[in-house]
Amino acid sequence: MDHTIKFSVEIQRSRRRTISLSVEKDLHVLVKVPLYLADSEVNAFVNRHSLWIQKHILLQQERMEKAPIFSKEQVAKLVKEAWAIAETGIQKYAQVMGVKPTGMKITSAVTRWGSCSGKNRICFSYRIALLPAEAVDYIIVHELAHIRQKNHGPHFYEEVSRILPDYKRRIALLKQAQRELGL
Repeated sequence: MDHTIKFSVEIQRSRRRTISLSVEKDLHVLVKVPLYLADSEVNAFVNRHSLWIQKHILLQQERMEKAPIFSKEQVAKLVKEAWAIAETGIQKYAQVMGVKPTGMKITSAVTRWGSCSGKNRICFSYRIALLPAEAVDYIIVHELAHIRQKNHGPHFYEEVSRILPDYKRRIALLKQAQRELGL
């Protein structure tokens, strides 16, 4: 009996240098590829990663089934709490790190806790209000570190570890909280 999961693939071509692969909320597979990459190479890449894709489709389905559903009032309360938490955290860490974000926004993002734009505007999901303080501090420092380092290379993690030497423990705490909350 074949247990292979069927999935649709969307290919986005751009001037990027690398290939990225993700399973989106609607369970389709998004493959971002360089402009020059032949379709046959893209197909071979997807085929090589089919087990990873199937695993992550199942994980995404589980996450969607377990994810809490909040009322408008609950979301409004969480947004307010997240704003206060993020604002306090940025005030606490930005000066120590010698960085200054150009702005802050609270979003309803489900698949990411935070982001930092190329113009150094930082966004946080309102769901940070559900997390332990140590995990939130990691998210804040992580996004502030992107003001100096726009990637996740060694220099980025040096920047994070300068402020939070125990950042790996905090990542584990974040992942544990994420599982427990069904996020």
